[in-house]
Amino acid sequence: MSTLQDFLNANPVDNLTEEVLISDRFKGADGVLFKFRIKAMTSSAFENVRKKSMVVRKGGKVELDLEKFNSSIVIEHTLDPDFKDAKSLEKSGCVNPENYLSKVLLSGEIAELSERIQNLSGFNKKMEDLVEGAKN
Repeated sequence: MSTLQDFLNANPVDNLTEEVLISDRFKGADGVLFKFRIKAMTSSAFENVRKKSMVVRKGGKVELDLEKFNSSIVIEHTLDPDFKDAKSLEKSGCVNPENYLSKVLLSGEIAELSERIQNLSGFNKKMEDLVEGAKN
């Protein structure tokens, strides 16, 4: 009989990836939809993105800049396409990955891709859903 420890040892998450469809806008000449290849975030990577996305507002109030947060997640955790590719940045006339990302993806596509990466990383799972799954 297998144990939880055996399962964890056999299923590390350090290289967890997935291919996802984001929008029907991404089609090849043959009509086949392109998929984005994403990777899961580690807890330290998530914390780095979160810290980097914090901004100080009027009165010293610290808030999360959601646009910066989503963009950082997408840039750092999308394997294909590579939003940090120097040739693509140069070809599109962009000076950094953030500019390139906003030039090639719509706001909703960035948000969707970020959400998919967060889901792959174990976020956005409701405890009620986990409990219900355990019951079945």
